[in-house]
Amino acid sequence: MGRKTASATTLKPDPRYNSKLASKFVNCLMWQGKKATAKRIFYGALDQIKKRMPDANPIDVFTQAVDNVKPSVEVRSKRVGGATYQVPMQVNKTRQQSLSIRWIINAARSKAGRPMFLRLADEFMAAYRREGEAMTKRENTIKMAESNKAFAHFAW
Repeated sequence: MGRKTASATTLKPDPRYNSKLASKFVNCLMWQGKKATAKRIFYGALDQIKKRMPDANPIDVFTQAVDNVKPSVEVRSKRVGGATYQVPMQVNKTRQQSLSIRWIINAARSKAGRPMFLRLADEFMAAYRREGEAMTKRENTIKMAESNKAFAHFAW
């Protein structure tokens, strides 16, 4: 698990909302170095949120959405003797954030047939209301950890 990207240290807050989380998200959204496209999608999604939730600040909705999706526990595979156990473990801060971002993006990407920024806006708003695909993913992760509690003594 030793590979760390430099993005955390060199990350500039995004120009529009001055939020580091936003620029992190854009970087994760980006494919093949197309940052302009990623930004357009991200801001498009936030504008969409502004339209549909006029009283809420879109960046707050986004931040809250990412926070809601963050998992507190996950299972890691651990080999003990010949058997592989799914051991529940605490998730550290940075990993929580990257998992959360990754799940939201994957959830948005998995819905076909509409422009990405609309799908992303939907996913943000769903996560903000504690529903949607990324939230389901989180619930399942936590459920797995719960059901494998018996193996928690293998965690070290």
